[in-house]
Formats: sequence, structure tokens, C-alpha cells
Amino acid sequence: MLEKIKALSQKYKDEFIQIRHHLHANPELSYVEFQTSKYIQEKLTSYHIPFEIKAQTGVIGLIEGRNPTSKIIALRADMDALPITEENDVAYKSKNNAVMHACGHDVHTTCLLGAAKILSETKNEWEGTVKLIFQPGEEKNPGGASLLINEGVLENPAPEKIFALHVHPGLEVGEFSFRGGMVMASADEIYITIKAKGGHAAAPQLTADTILIASHLIISLQQIISRHNNPFNPSVLSITSFQGGNTTNVIPSEVKLMGTFRAMNEEWRFKAHELIIKQTEELVHAMGATAEIKIDVGYPFVLNNEALSKAAMVQAKKYAGDNKVSETELRMGAEDFAYYSHKIPGCFFRLGVGNKEKNITSGVHTPTFNIDENAIEHGMGMMAWLAISAH
Repeated sequence: MLEKIKALSQKYKDEFIQIRHHLHANPELSYVEFQTSKYIQEKLTSYHIPFEIKAQTGVIGLIEGRNPTSKIIALRADMDALPITEENDVAYKSKNNAVMHACGHDVHTTCLLGAAKILSETKNEWEGTVKLIFQPGEEKNPGGASLLINEGVLENPAPEKIFALHVHPGLEVGEFSFRGGMVMASADEIYITIKAKGGHAAAPQLTADTILIASHLIISLQQIISRHNNPFNPSVLSITSFQGGNTTNVIPSEVKLMGTFRAMNEEWRFKAHELIIKQTEELVHAMGATAEIKIDVGYPFVLNNEALSKAAMVQAKKYAGDNKVSETELRMGAEDFAYYSHKIPGCFFRLGVGNKEKNITSGVHTPTFNIDENAIEHGMGMMAWLAISAH
């Protein structure tokens, strides 16, 4: 089967590069992926794969091999894009203003469609059932994975294990990486509003200076990480937006801050929330203003099942070669695949899409992100192979 999957991946390579071009040129933001969903439905229909719709745009397909109840494996791809204006000069450049597949979800969807076609064509040659999860809303809270789980995506039939890949421009095309255990961080959003009555910049004694207070608060919040957290426990707090004031001679009545908090330990994560809230309320009050703070609890950390990841790495080496498979580094990025991996054994692995010789090196979430499209052949083949081999 390994050689057959490789051959089919190579055979369909050009077809799926064109599919990726279509998806890339027509990106849609989180939870409004209606045309993307329709396109996926059309493709699954052409492959004679039954499907159902969940969470409005999610597409859940089912491929039954021999002895379909013997094992049930899920494969997942996200399909939403980001609010970024593309700067690549390519024929398949985004047609939608200020929307771009800058995180590679078009590649993920393409690879899963490719794996689906291969698995459907070979279903008489492998055992079990493969559940296909084309998921909306990975880029935005509460995360499409949580919505699909609430609507029963891990039931009827219930998958025993789940795999997903993510593009990685830091890996050369043809390479893969895996890691067991914790691999990515939790992610929470922080929103702070500081309020006072405002006043003339020449008479700061008559009001609380919201700009000054916000500046003190930003610096003070960093001490939560440096003085309360174990330095061997990865954690990041970043204030990423400071909005207040619009002229030179007025102290604004309101300043808004936004940021993100990342952690790899759930106990520390929620202790830090308490510290952030306390620090904000008490410092702002002490300086004469009031504070409103909201922490939007996001995705938990991504937990790769140790045994499954080890088995997947062994099978990946058989497929790609020992020198093409490495260990994924720990990352403070977040992924809503975490919701699946906290419910059932999961394996979230990296697909190399970079090519230094072709100057394809831009990172994800940038306006110049792109891939070496030879990665699609490798990605679709690996997904199909792991679905039937890594158990």
C-alpha cells in the first residue's frame, strides 16, 4: 500500500495543485467559509464520499474500508483564512480584499482532499473507517474544533485517534516533523479598558492620566511572568495594542489595551489569569482610575499522544525516509486541534513547505507567505498513509 499511495499522490499531484490554487484565490474568514465548504462538498461528491454538514460550514466525510468497524481514524484539516492583504505576485493571488490564506489552511484542505481521493480509490485494500473533518474557524475563538465537538463530530462513529498536519516554512519541502507530549501552548486573549474623567494636558493634577497609567500597567504586567512563574515553565504575555487619545493637549478619558497570554501548564495558566486581573485592578485604582478587564479563555495546549506520535514517526520514516523526518520543536503558538487531542489520542505533525533555493521562506501569518507546491504531493500521501498504518 505504501508504494501505491506514493504512486497515486504523484499521479494526482498536478490536479491538487490546481485545487490549492482555487482555494488560495478564494479565501474566506473564520465561520463564513460558505463557498469553501460548497467546493469541498462538490469534490467529495465527485469522489463518491458521503458527508454531512456541522457548525454551518464544517464538512464531515466518511470512507469505509474492509471491516469498517474494526478501527475508526479521523483526519482533520482547517479551512479558514486570515484578515491579511496578500503581497505575493502569483496567478492564484487572493481575489478577496484583505483576506489571505496566510497560514496555509488552503494547503491543509487540499492535502485532506487528496488523501480522501486516494483512500476512497483504495478502500478495498485497507481495513477500518476514515472520518474526514474539514473544519471551520481555527483562527478565531472559540475555535471551530470546539463547535464541531459540541455537535458530535467525535461520535457516530467515534474515532479512536485523530491526525492533522500543519505547514511549516522552516522545514524544507519533502520533510516532516513529529513530537509526542505537549507541543504547542494555550492561548488566551486579554482586553483592558482604563477609564478616568479626562482633562487638559496642561493640568494633569485635575484628572488621572490614563496614558501614564496604561504605560505603568504594561510594564508591571511583565513582572507576573518574570517573578511569579517558574523560569523553566514556558509562558508568554504580550500586550499588542495600545489605543487612546487623538490630539496633543488632551488626556483621554479612556485607553484600551489588548494582548495575549500563552502557557504550557494549565495550573499556571489560570493562576496567571488571577494575577493579571488583580494587578490591573489594584494598580489602576491606586493611580486614580478604574479598569475593566476581560480574559477570553481560548484554546488549551496541544497534547500529542506519545504512543501515537511515536508510531506515526516510524511510519513517516518508512514513507519519506529517515533523513526526512525530525522532531518538532516546542512552539508558543496555539491551535484548536488541542480540543480534539484532549478528548482522544491525537497526532499534530508538521509538513515542510519551504525551499531556500527558490526563496520560499516567509513565515505563516505574513503577507508574503507561500509554499513550494511539491509539498502537496507529500502531504496528501502522508495523511493517507498514516490513516491506515499508524496505530
